Amino acid sequence: MDFYRRVLGLGIVAERGGGGGDAGVPLGVPGDSAPLVELREQPGAAPVPRAGRLGLYHFAVLLPDRASLGRFVRHLAELGIRAGMADHLVSEAIYLSDPDGLRIEVYADRPRSLWRRRGRELLMTTEPLDLPNLLDAAGGEEWRGAPVGTAIGHVHLSVDDLERADAFYHSALGFDRVVWSYPGALFFSAGGYHHHLGTNVWARDARPAGEGDARLLEWELILPTPGEAAGAVESLSSAGWPPDRGPDGALARDPWGVGVRIRAARAGGPGPG
Repeated sequence: MDFYRRVLGLGIVAERGGGGGDAGVPLGVPGDSAPLVELREQPGAAPVPRAGRLGLYHFAVLLPDRASLGRFVRHLAELGIRAGMADHLVSEAIYLSDPDGLRIEVYADRPRSLWRRRGRELLMTTEPLDLPNLLDAAGGEEWRGAPVGTAIGHVHLSVDDLERADAFYHSALGFDRVVWSYPGALFFSAGGYHHHLGTNVWARDARPAGEGDARLLEWELILPTPGEAAGAVESLSSAGWPPDRGPDGALARDPWGVGVRIRAARAGGPGPG
């Protein structure tokens, strides 16, 4: 909790996440009731090794603008925290890990009008980040915690087979394929976004994260209407992946055991990114 509050600038929020259960601590933007991340304690859980595990590759916190990302970079420097950086054409990104080795991306999108395509495919790459320019965009304002408008922009998973990832997330769940030429990776989205979900095989020989590991327990896919949520559940069921249905939505598990909870947006609550 100290890391997520001090480094990422999240605070404890009143509303619980969709997963239910006990002992979860929901964290989000201070002053907002919607949780972005829910932490659950498991004493003795093994941290993520350097080589990684199948399951979570990273989850990505989307800031509302480039200036906020620049302020976040200055904040990390003041804390003495080292981070990775990349320009992905569609976005600019900072990478770090929490105390258990779970990877986190903090990023800001470029305007959609600047995104480029090659035929039907969106172009994404990994280039050096123009750090001085990003810091200039921050202006003189200090980082004061996650700003209003911060969201979970995407989830990126480590898998051992991209065809199986495509079968589950595209054919069964219904995401669109948006980037398929990036080496060893496949990216999916809805509504033309650059990606709500990434998958890669860069750690294909690793074992799946299990009960004794620090890991992603589940992530939540929020659809605009109950009908669309029911359609996604029916599509998974028809493809041989029937979710468990409950009051907090329907929980499916992908071929690597990662849970994806499907529900409709609550009235007045956040919709999909």
